[in-house]
Amino acid sequence: MTHQSLIDADALAGLIEKEGVLIFDCRFDLTEVDAGKAAYLEGHIPGAVYVDLERDLSGRSDGHNGRHPLPDRAAFAARMAALGVSEGLQVVGYDTSGGFYASRLWWMLRWLGHRDVAILDGGLAAWTEAGLPLMAGDVPARPAEPLAPAPEPAMAAVDVAGIEANLDEGALLVLDARTPERFAGAPHPLDVASGHIPGAANRFYQRNLDANGRFKSPDELKREFAAVLADTAPDQVVHQCGSGVTATHNLLAMEIAGLTGSKLYPGSWSEWTSDPARPIASGSD
Repeated sequence: MTHQSLIDADALAGLIEKEGVLIFDCRFDLTEVDAGKAAYLEGHIPGAVYVDLERDLSGRSDGHNGRHPLPDRAAFAARMAALGVSEGLQVVGYDTSGGFYASRLWWMLRWLGHRDVAILDGGLAAWTEAGLPLMAGDVPARPAEPLAPAPEPAMAAVDVAGIEANLDEGALLVLDARTPERFAGAPHPLDVASGHIPGAANRFYQRNLDANGRFKSPDELKREFAAVLADTAPDQVVHQCGSGVTATHNLLAMEIAGLTGSKLYPGSWSEWTSDPARPIASGSD
Protein backbone atom coordinates (compact mmCIF):
# COMPACT_ATOMS: atom_id res chain seq x y z
CA MET A 1 0.00 0.00 0.00
CA THR A 2 1.30 3.43 -0.92
CA HIS A 3 0.37 6.77 0.60
CA GLN A 4 -0.19 9.68 -1.78
CA SER A 5 -1.77 12.37 0.40
CA LEU A 6 -1.83 11.72 4.15
CA ILE A 7 -0.36 9.15 6.52
CA ASP A 8 -0.95 8.75 10.25
CA ALA A 9 1.72 8.26 12.89
CA ASP A 10 1.11 4.53 13.44
CA ALA A 11 1.31 3.78 9.73
CA LEU A 12 4.52 5.78 9.45
CA ALA A 13 6.03 3.92 12.39
CA GLY A 14 5.24 0.66 10.60
CA LEU A 15 7.00 1.83 7.46
CA ILE A 16 10.06 2.84 9.47
CA GLU A 17 10.18 -0.60 11.03
CA LYS A 18 10.15 -2.15 7.56
CA GLU A 19 12.73 0.38 6.27
CA GLY A 20 10.32 1.26 3.50
CA VAL A 21 10.21 5.05 3.72
CA LEU A 22 12.26 8.22 3.36
CA ILE A 23 11.19 10.90 5.85
CA PHE A 24 11.81 14.60 5.44
CA ASP A 25 11.61 17.07 8.29
CA CYS A 26 10.30 20.25 6.65
CA ARG A 27 10.22 22.62 9.61
CA PHE A 28 10.93 26.25 8.74
CA ASP A 29 10.25 29.78 9.94
CA LEU A 30 9.89 32.57 7.39
CA THR A 31 11.08 35.17 9.90
CA GLU A 32 13.96 33.12 11.37
CA VAL A 33 15.25 30.95 8.56
CA ASP A 34 17.64 28.81 10.63
CA ALA A 35 15.08 27.95 13.31
CA GLY A 36 13.74 24.88 11.51
CA LYS A 37 17.13 23.19 11.24
CA ALA A 38 17.93 24.05 14.85
CA ALA A 39 14.66 22.45 16.02
CA TYR A 40 15.38 19.40 13.86
CA LEU A 41 18.79 18.92 15.48
CA GLU A 42 17.19 19.05 18.92
CA GLY A 43 14.77 16.25 18.11
CA HIS A 44 13.12 14.66 15.07
CA ILE A 45 11.47 11.47 13.89
CA PRO A 46 14.11 8.73 13.75
CA GLY A 47 15.83 8.60 10.38
CA ALA A 48 14.36 11.88 9.13
CA VAL A 49 16.52 14.01 6.83
CA TYR A 50 16.17 17.77 7.04
CA VAL A 51 14.94 19.62 3.95
CA ASP A 52 15.12 23.40 3.78
CA LEU A 53 12.39 25.50 2.14
CA GLU A 54 14.79 28.05 0.68
CA ARG A 55 17.80 25.84 -0.11
CA ASP A 56 16.03 22.66 -1.27
CA LEU A 57 12.44 23.54 -2.19
CA SER A 58 12.92 26.85 -4.01
CA GLY A 59 14.83 28.29 -6.94
CA ARG A 60 16.69 31.57 -7.00
CA SER A 61 14.62 34.66 -6.34
CA ASP A 62 15.56 37.61 -8.55
CA GLY A 63 13.15 40.11 -7.02
CA HIS A 64 10.59 39.65 -9.79
CA ASN A 65 9.68 35.95 -9.61
CA GLY A 66 8.42 35.74 -6.02
CA ARG A 67 10.09 34.89 -2.74
CA HIS A 68 10.07 31.11 -3.30
CA PRO A 69 10.07 30.44 -7.05
CA LEU A 70 10.21 26.93 -8.40
CA PRO A 71 13.64 25.61 -9.35
CA ASP A 72 14.34 23.99 -12.69
CA ARG A 73 12.69 20.53 -12.67
CA ALA A 74 15.89 18.71 -13.62
CA ALA A 75 17.86 20.54 -10.94
CA PHE A 76 15.20 19.73 -8.35
CA ALA A 77 15.22 16.06 -9.39
CA ALA A 78 18.99 16.00 -8.91
CA ARG A 79 18.64 17.57 -5.46
CA MET A 80 15.99 15.09 -4.40
CA ALA A 81 18.13 12.16 -5.59
CA ALA A 82 21.04 13.57 -3.60
CA LEU A 83 18.77 13.54 -0.55
CA GLY A 84 17.78 9.93 -1.17
CA VAL A 85 14.60 9.99 -3.26
CA SER A 86 14.42 7.12 -5.73
CA GLU A 87 11.71 5.95 -8.09
CA GLY A 88 8.94 4.06 -6.30
CA LEU A 89 10.18 4.95 -2.79
CA GLN A 90 7.56 6.11 -0.31
CA VAL A 91 8.36 9.65 0.88
CA VAL A 92 6.77 11.33 3.90
CA GLY A 93 7.16 14.94 4.98
CA TYR A 94 6.19 16.58 8.24
CA ASP A 95 6.46 19.92 10.05
CA THR A 96 5.04 21.73 13.09
CA SER A 97 3.07 24.33 11.12
CA GLY A 98 -0.12 22.48 10.27
CA GLY A 99 1.47 20.81 7.26
CA PHE A 100 2.01 23.74 4.92
CA TYR A 101 5.79 23.35 4.58
CA ALA A 102 5.36 19.60 4.15
CA SER A 103 2.66 20.18 1.55
CA ARG A 104 5.15 22.25 -0.48
CA LEU A 105 7.42 19.18 -0.54
CA TRP A 106 4.42 17.00 -1.42
CA TRP A 107 3.42 19.25 -4.32
CA MET A 108 6.95 19.59 -5.67
CA LEU A 109 7.57 15.85 -5.71
CA ARG A 110 4.25 15.34 -7.48
CA TRP A 111 5.34 18.09 -9.89
CA LEU A 112 8.37 15.93 -10.65
CA GLY A 113 6.09 12.95 -11.24
CA HIS A 114 6.86 11.15 -7.95
CA ARG A 115 3.42 10.08 -6.74
CA ASP A 116 4.24 8.09 -3.60
CA VAL A 117 4.58 11.06 -1.29
CA ALA A 118 2.42 11.95 1.70
CA ILE A 119 2.48 14.26 4.69
CA LEU A 120 2.18 13.16 8.30
CA ASP A 121 -1.31 14.20 9.35
CA GLY A 122 -0.97 16.28 12.50
CA GLY A 123 2.77 16.71 12.01
CA LEU A 124 5.36 16.13 14.69
CA ALA A 125 2.74 16.62 17.42
CA ALA A 126 0.81 13.59 16.16
CA TRP A 127 3.99 11.53 16.37
CA THR A 128 4.81 12.49 19.95
CA GLU A 129 1.17 12.24 21.06
CA ALA A 130 1.25 8.62 19.88
CA GLY A 131 4.12 8.02 22.32
CA LEU A 132 6.64 7.49 19.56
CA PRO A 133 10.32 8.39 20.05
CA LEU A 134 12.46 11.23 18.75
CA MET A 135 16.15 11.28 18.01
CA ALA A 136 18.57 14.19 18.13
CA GLY A 137 21.37 15.19 15.78
CA ASP A 138 21.76 15.25 12.02
CA VAL A 139 20.94 12.31 9.76
CA PRO A 140 23.18 12.31 6.68
CA ALA A 141 21.37 11.86 3.39
CA ARG A 142 21.97 8.61 1.52
CA PRO A 143 22.11 9.64 -2.15
CA ALA A 144 20.10 7.58 -4.62
CA GLU A 145 20.56 6.92 -8.32
CA PRO A 146 19.83 9.90 -10.58
CA LEU A 147 16.12 10.71 -10.69
CA ALA A 148 14.61 11.83 -13.97
CA PRO A 149 11.54 14.10 -13.94
CA ALA A 150 8.48 12.56 -15.55
CA PRO A 151 7.80 13.96 -19.04
CA GLU A 152 4.56 15.47 -17.75
CA PRO A 153 4.22 16.79 -14.17
CA ALA A 154 1.61 15.09 -12.01
CA MET A 155 0.82 18.60 -10.71
CA ALA A 156 0.53 21.61 -12.97
CA ALA A 157 1.66 25.20 -12.47
CA VAL A 158 0.37 28.45 -13.99
CA ASP A 159 2.80 31.31 -14.56
CA VAL A 160 2.21 35.02 -14.09
CA ALA A 161 1.36 35.46 -17.78
CA GLY A 162 -1.47 32.98 -17.36
CA ILE A 163 -2.82 34.89 -14.35
CA GLU A 164 -2.56 38.20 -16.23
CA ALA A 165 -4.44 36.73 -19.20
CA ASN A 166 -7.13 35.47 -16.85
CA LEU A 167 -7.95 39.02 -15.79
CA ASP A 168 -9.72 39.38 -19.15
CA GLU A 169 -10.62 35.77 -19.88
CA GLY A 170 -11.94 34.83 -16.44
CA ALA A 171 -11.82 31.09 -17.11
CA LEU A 172 -9.77 30.35 -13.98
CA LEU A 173 -10.68 30.88 -10.35
CA VAL A 174 -7.67 32.11 -8.39
CA LEU A 175 -7.96 30.88 -4.80
CA ASP A 176 -5.88 32.82 -2.26
CA ALA A 177 -4.73 30.86 0.82
CA ARG A 178 -3.71 33.88 2.91
CA THR A 179 -5.65 35.19 5.91
CA PRO A 180 -8.89 37.04 5.20
CA GLU A 181 -7.25 40.18 6.60
CA ARG A 182 -4.31 40.09 4.16
CA PHE A 183 -6.69 39.24 1.33
CA ALA A 184 -8.86 42.25 2.16
CA GLY A 185 -5.90 44.61 2.22
CA ALA A 186 -4.41 44.66 5.72
CA PRO A 187 -0.68 45.42 5.66
CA HIS A 188 1.73 42.59 6.38
CA PRO A 189 5.51 42.69 6.93
CA LEU A 190 6.13 40.21 4.09
CA ASP A 191 4.04 42.15 1.54
CA VAL A 192 5.22 45.14 -0.51
CA ALA A 193 1.58 45.93 -1.35
CA SER A 194 -1.74 44.99 0.22
CA GLY A 195 -4.86 43.42 -1.26
CA HIS A 196 -5.40 40.58 -3.72
CA ILE A 197 -5.41 39.67 -7.38
CA PRO A 198 -8.61 40.98 -9.00
CA GLY A 199 -11.26 38.29 -9.28
CA ALA A 200 -9.63 36.01 -6.69
CA ALA A 201 -11.53 34.24 -3.91
CA ASN A 202 -10.20 33.55 -0.42
CA ARG A 203 -9.80 30.24 1.41
CA PHE A 204 -7.51 30.56 4.42
CA TYR A 205 -5.45 27.37 4.48
CA GLN A 206 -5.88 26.78 8.23
CA ARG A 207 -9.58 26.13 7.61
CA ASN A 208 -8.50 22.77 6.20
CA LEU A 209 -7.61 21.56 9.71
CA ASP A 210 -9.76 20.47 12.63
CA ALA A 211 -9.30 21.49 16.26
CA ASN A 212 -6.62 18.81 16.70
CA GLY A 213 -4.51 20.05 13.81
CA ARG A 214 -5.47 17.18 11.51
CA PHE A 215 -7.01 17.56 8.09
CA LYS A 216 -10.78 17.54 8.11
CA SER A 217 -12.58 14.58 6.57
CA PRO A 218 -12.79 14.33 2.77
CA ASP A 219 -16.54 14.93 2.90
CA GLU A 220 -16.21 18.05 5.05
CA LEU A 221 -13.44 19.46 2.88
CA LYS A 222 -15.48 18.76 -0.24
CA ARG A 223 -18.50 20.63 1.13
CA GLU A 224 -16.40 23.62 2.18
CA PHE A 225 -14.51 23.91 -1.08
CA ALA A 226 -17.70 23.43 -3.11
CA ALA A 227 -19.10 26.52 -1.39
CA VAL A 228 -16.10 28.55 -2.56
CA LEU A 229 -15.78 27.05 -6.04
CA ALA A 230 -19.50 27.26 -6.88
CA ASP A 231 -19.70 26.19 -10.55
CA THR A 232 -15.94 26.22 -11.19
CA ALA A 233 -14.49 22.83 -12.09
CA PRO A 234 -11.53 21.75 -9.93
CA ASP A 235 -9.15 21.79 -12.89
CA GLN A 236 -9.95 25.46 -13.44
CA VAL A 237 -8.80 26.44 -9.94
CA VAL A 238 -5.37 28.03 -9.45
CA HIS A 239 -4.02 28.32 -5.92
CA GLN A 240 -1.89 31.20 -4.69
CA CYS A 241 -0.72 32.67 -1.40
CA GLY A 242 2.19 34.92 -0.49
CA SER A 243 4.96 32.94 -2.15
CA GLY A 244 3.61 29.57 -3.31
CA VAL A 245 3.89 27.68 -0.02
CA THR A 246 0.60 27.73 1.93
CA ALA A 247 -1.25 27.55 -1.40
CA THR A 248 -0.10 23.93 -1.68
CA HIS A 249 -2.01 23.19 1.54
CA ASN A 250 -5.28 24.14 -0.17
CA LEU A 251 -4.29 22.14 -3.22
CA LEU A 252 -3.60 19.07 -1.06
CA ALA A 253 -6.91 19.56 0.76
CA MET A 254 -8.76 19.59 -2.55
CA GLU A 255 -7.00 16.38 -3.59
CA ILE A 256 -8.01 14.76 -0.27
CA ALA A 257 -11.58 15.87 -0.98
CA GLY A 258 -11.52 14.21 -4.40
CA LEU A 259 -11.49 17.58 -6.18
CA THR A 260 -8.52 16.75 -8.34
CA GLY A 261 -6.62 18.64 -11.01
CA SER A 262 -6.24 22.12 -9.53
CA LYS A 263 -3.06 24.08 -10.23
CA LEU A 264 -0.51 26.24 -8.43
CA TYR A 265 0.59 29.79 -9.18
CA PRO A 266 4.09 29.47 -7.64
CA GLY A 267 5.04 33.15 -7.82
CA SER A 268 1.87 34.14 -5.97
CA TRP A 269 1.39 37.54 -4.33
CA SER A 270 5.12 38.27 -3.96
CA GLU A 271 5.59 37.92 -7.72
CA TRP A 272 2.34 39.68 -8.63
CA THR A 273 3.23 42.77 -6.61
CA SER A 274 6.82 42.95 -7.89
CA ASP A 275 5.43 44.87 -10.89
CA PRO A 276 3.50 47.96 -9.77
CA ALA A 277 1.67 48.02 -13.11
CA ARG A 278 -0.30 44.90 -12.18
CA PRO A 279 -3.74 45.67 -10.76
CA ILE A 280 -4.66 45.09 -7.12
CA ALA A 281 -8.09 44.70 -5.57
CA SER A 282 -9.05 45.18 -1.94
CA GLY A 283 -11.97 44.29 0.27
CA SER A 284 -13.46 40.87 0.90
CA ASP A 285 -14.89 40.31 -2.59
